[in-house]
Amino acid sequence: MNTKEIRQLFPILHQEVNGHPLVYLDSAATSQKPVSVIEAIKHYYEFDNSNVHRGVHTLGSRATDAYEGAREKVAKFINAGSTEEVIFTRGTTTALNMVASGYARVICQEGDEIVITPMEHHSNLIPWQQVAKATGAVLKYIPLQEDGSILLQDVEDTITERTKIVSVTYVSNVLGVVNPVKAIAEIAHRHGAKMVVDGAQSTPHLKVDVQDLDCDFYALSGHKMCGPTGIGALYGKKTLLEHMEPIEFGGEMIDHVDLYDSTWKELPWKFEGGTPVIAGAVGLGAAIDFLESIGMDEIERHERQLTAYAVERLSEIEDLKIYGPLTDRAGLVTFNLGDVHPHDVATVLDTDGIAIRAGHHCCQPLMRWLQVSSTARASFYLYNTEEDVDRLVASLLKTKEYFGHAIG
Repeated sequence: MNTKEIRQLFPILHQEVNGHPLVYLDSAATSQKPVSVIEAIKHYYEFDNSNVHRGVHTLGSRATDAYEGAREKVAKFINAGSTEEVIFTRGTTTALNMVASGYARVICQEGDEIVITPMEHHSNLIPWQQVAKATGAVLKYIPLQEDGSILLQDVEDTITERTKIVSVTYVSNVLGVVNPVKAIAEIAHRHGAKMVVDGAQSTPHLKVDVQDLDCDFYALSGHKMCGPTGIGALYGKKTLLEHMEPIEFGGEMIDHVDLYDSTWKELPWKFEGGTPVIAGAVGLGAAIDFLESIGMDEIERHERQLTAYAVERLSEIEDLKIYGPLTDRAGLVTFNLGDVHPHDVATVLDTDGIAIRAGHHCCQPLMRWLQVSSTARASFYLYNTEEDVDRLVASLLKTKEYFGHAIG
């Protein structure tokens, strides 16, 4: 994998920010887009723009072929059983809310249990809070170890015969923890529960096989995997989706409508009411083509090596605390620099052309578990290099000096 050549394919990385070459270390928030994705969206709007599944004219056929072709690419990319199991959504948040509102609210009753972890992004926490409030179900949490990881024995101890839903992030957007979701799914199924996986941070960085994981639902976002914003997907086992009700109603998702009742289309279209994000799907398909041309195994290997290097270099900085496991973590490092506020850290780094994230990362309960209000986060992708890490470290040392800390 030639990172130097890959970087050339991302136009945004060729610029200077505040007089310095851009170092983009915020891919966990959103990834940058290769020229092939940009061109695919441009081509769609220049030559194929039309609504899908409706017109018999040539443009409509082209648009439909492109849209459904993208669905086929998503299905293959995550190894879904069929395209019927892939629903296009606005992103991971929408996908998880669909499962919570369209499935969990129907099956959960008072006294049933929903099991998640304290490391969840708000998108995989708040929907389950709402289900619990609406149904009387009990929301339970798998405890975290000191480094933020979870033990399977704790999973066994938390899930019971009353558990109906287990929903866990594959990769933590704060801790970098890679959770053993396949093993968790096995435990959940043994107790009759359904397994939901938040794949926002895993799909861009790991080779995902939903059939091997044996999860019941899997949510992903396009913009974190070199695709455009506003597009994502929900995978669901066909047998579950067939009995799951839509939560959005209108044009395109119907089979028959009369004055007092309506029926829905077959899978997956019954969940895609209204005009879909066609250009977004086209861009997501192009992003998958791009990632597959490099190879997900190669991307994971590169990120693991780069993250290990980043942990090693950042550990050299006195008063810098890294959160999460120091080994076997995904491509991000979350940290605090002494008592310097993370927003101040990010501001100084920005003056050096370095983009990181600072805040609670949509994980306020996890921040309280860490006993901090916020953290700084550097996240990596296939276009990042050791030179990017070196510039990050140099700028952090400058930040310490600026705020009056002794340089170790």
